[in-house]
Amino acid sequence: MSHNPQWNSFQPPAPPSMKPYSNYHSASSGYGAYSSSSQSPSGPRYGGGGGSPHYASQQSNDSVGGGGAEFDIGVFSVGHFSSGAKNGGFGMNGFSAKEGSPSHGAHGLRETGIIEKLLHSYGFIQCCDRQARLFFHFSQFDGTIEHLRVGDPVEFEMTYDRRTGKPIASSVSKITPEVTPQVLSEERVTGTVTTELTPGAPAQHGRISYENRGECFFLPYDMEDIEGNVSLRVGDLVSFQMATNPRTGNLAAHNVRLENPANPIHYQGMVCSLESDERGGFIERADVVREIVFSCASVQGDRAVTLGDEVEFTIQTATGCDRARRVATNIVHLEPGTVVFEDIDPADVKGQVLKALDDAADNNDPMPGRVRYRVKDSSDVVEVPFGERDLKGKFTLRHGDWVQFNVATDRRDKLKRATGISLLEQSFVVSGEKREQGVLLSVKERSYGFIRCVERDNNLFFHLSEMVDPERGLQNKDEVEFTVVSDPKIASRMTAIRILRLPPGTVRFETLVQAQVTGTVTREPSSKFSRSPGRAAASANGSGDKSHETGLIEHELNGTKATVSFSHNATDPRHSPRQGDKVQFSLMQSRRTKELWAAEVVVTERAERPERAERHTARDGLVPGSIHQGYVAALKENYGFIETLQHDREIFFHYSTLRGGAEQLQLGDEVQYTLSRAGSQGRVSAENVTPLPAGTLSQPAVLPETLDGIVVRPVRSVDPDQPVYAGLVQANTTEEVGTAYEFGITSLANKKEYLQVGDMVTFQVEEGEKRATNIKIHRKRLRAIVDAFKNQYGFLSYEHEEGKKLFFHISEVKDGVTLREGDEVEFGVVTSHRTRKSSACQVVRISSASDEKKKNSFTSQSERPDRVIQRIRTMALNDQRRPRQVQIVRQPRGPEADGGRGFSARRPAA
Repeated sequence: MSHNPQWNSFQPPAPPSMKPYSNYHSASSGYGAYSSSSQSPSGPRYGGGGGSPHYASQQSNDSVGGGGAEFDIGVFSVGHFSSGAKNGGFGMNGFSAKEGSPSHGAHGLRETGIIEKLLHSYGFIQCCDRQARLFFHFSQFDGTIEHLRVGDPVEFEMTYDRRTGKPIASSVSKITPEVTPQVLSEERVTGTVTTELTPGAPAQHGRISYENRGECFFLPYDMEDIEGNVSLRVGDLVSFQMATNPRTGNLAAHNVRLENPANPIHYQGMVCSLESDERGGFIERADVVREIVFSCASVQGDRAVTLGDEVEFTIQTATGCDRARRVATNIVHLEPGTVVFEDIDPADVKGQVLKALDDAADNNDPMPGRVRYRVKDSSDVVEVPFGERDLKGKFTLRHGDWVQFNVATDRRDKLKRATGISLLEQSFVVSGEKREQGVLLSVKERSYGFIRCVERDNNLFFHLSEMVDPERGLQNKDEVEFTVVSDPKIASRMTAIRILRLPPGTVRFETLVQAQVTGTVTREPSSKFSRSPGRAAASANGSGDKSHETGLIEHELNGTKATVSFSHNATDPRHSPRQGDKVQFSLMQSRRTKELWAAEVVVTERAERPERAERHTARDGLVPGSIHQGYVAALKENYGFIETLQHDREIFFHYSTLRGGAEQLQLGDEVQYTLSRAGSQGRVSAENVTPLPAGTLSQPAVLPETLDGIVVRPVRSVDPDQPVYAGLVQANTTEEVGTAYEFGITSLANKKEYLQVGDMVTFQVEEGEKRATNIKIHRKRLRAIVDAFKNQYGFLSYEHEEGKKLFFHISEVKDGVTLREGDEVEFGVVTSHRTRKSSACQVVRISSASDEKKKNSFTSQSERPDRVIQRIRTMALNDQRRPRQVQIVRQPRGPEADGGRGFSARRPAA
């Protein structure tokens, strides 16, 4: 018979005529309550025929003929029975092997059972329909034996061993378990864990021992039987409810709750709230959906507790209160990311919003939203909740929206929710809401901004939280699509919600009325650069008359003569239309104001006129309208100069003619531009300046030899009075002494260097041309302390001129370092050819002001005293700039004054 306690309550009492037999203790006698002579070294754990020391003390000494003792379990009297099946008694498996027994003639009938033990080549099955334990050989298993585990339900046929005549199991096959535990009683039983669950081995059960009327029994349990996300260890005191499977009748421990651990258990959680006085708060536990109180006095270490901290703690029961309360103690901080509350499925799910956050009536519900989706490879529709933090942003979500999200499963209660919710564009089609387009004008304080709408006169307010995809962000001139609603905070103001970023070129402020319209230019437009500063400022502010900026075209539309305006941007700068020229254009209309204008103006026939530009072309060789290439040679506040490809002159250009932002332009950048003439003098300027990718313009080969030289003439950007643009450097090398080479902006190794006459340099020579390149300056480096700052300039404690401190521009600071007063810097000195004022260049920070505090001894010995500095400042205020008259009050004494003995020893300080 089986000694499993889950079967003891179902065994029939022993027949009166049956003599107990206690000397049989083979491996097939099972487990549970039995004789002490069968106890294995494994103690009270399940398997291996292990015995119970508790039962050994309860055995009766009145057994007949040394037979096994009978004992009470519940209301049944159970004992060991004889295995003498040949005498017509019950066999070791609980039934007779003779004819007329319940199992006789059962060939062909399938029974069910549970795998109780697996050895090297055989195992044992515990029958579910009767009290029997059958042997089976692995050759009788229908399937892969490696997939069979202890506890697996199987189906088999009962046969008899031909040699011994004992019943065995054959044709064994694995079946799907149908386990639905049914609690026998609500009363909880206290026990001790004897066998832990092994991770990675789901077929192995844990074991709990408990006592009943002085006898010890064992019950199995699985991971789903444990309450809370805790791990049970050997020796832990637990409470549970007895449950049985209605199909198998097996007893097991259900709803196992940890009561008293053998060793202190460390729990994990996250600080979710703090008291106003910060003396304590609550921790959200990671094992159960529950919060636990804590005191800041229980925190170990000097680190203060803040909201969101991940911690580890133990639990104790507080005393001295009206009722027992569990508190967290021994709190230790954990690294961020250690505590995990939920598992997020990386697979993206598409669903539809059933209830939006704004529609929720219960404000106390942390997840008031609802979204439904269809399970993959199934027709089941699942509804899951979501909260405000589950959105990718704070955009407005409406009922019926189609969204994409991930499903998160809480490890504690297996509750599923939607997270990482993003809005799909098809929602706007389904909802039928009116969507408008526009261009972003500005963003204020990174929280709100204004949009220039295609169909609205006024600019539209919006909040950055309404971005559907906040990770991409917004920048000025971005094209967007949005929905317009009334602002809930200000009823008279409209606001944009559900903002979606569009690809560049999507938003159009105009519509095409008619293409390929012909006409005659009656007035030429003015270019951006030809405007006077006053008119340009008025145009930028949106005020003043703009009629002088646009040209006019006379055309015929539907048999009626009409005049339409066009701007300089609507023409090809290489072939700008002149008065009287025949042109072809596209007639456009504003979607907002319904105003008409001409776009894509192309000259089809030139009018005959005397060309004054021909005289200028013959004089300087520059043809207006032609495309040229060059290098950025100088950059000023709102204009710059371009060095031509022949390196023989520089061309002026204004930032308004630059395609792209001026802040991205650097000295030496390659550009392409067109030429135009303006004014009565016909001065040439560059327009349509377009930056080119680096390496577009080919560079000549460079000779490997490095020469030493001296600058004898700077470029014209340094000395505007010189007639020649290119600079000149003279070689000092023995072989090349006296030889001069021209240089420009492309010749400098560092384009920000300011070469002056007399600077010592090293350079190389371009192959095939008498031109210097890769010029590096060797200027004397000085050190000083940053004394003060004013706007974009700083001042150093270095007097290059009497009573004046050397200044520098912040653009001269290398690597974009932010200097502070007191920082020690290294620099060079340059002198402006025009103003003759000196300034610091190539400023490099050597040490910060905080480091200077460690050099007080050095400062006191090397720097001037404060009284001397104040005196120098006072002297600088004197405008006469003449030498001061002084009177000698005492002559100096030399070392020979005392008879050649030198100076006397220094007196010690008082």
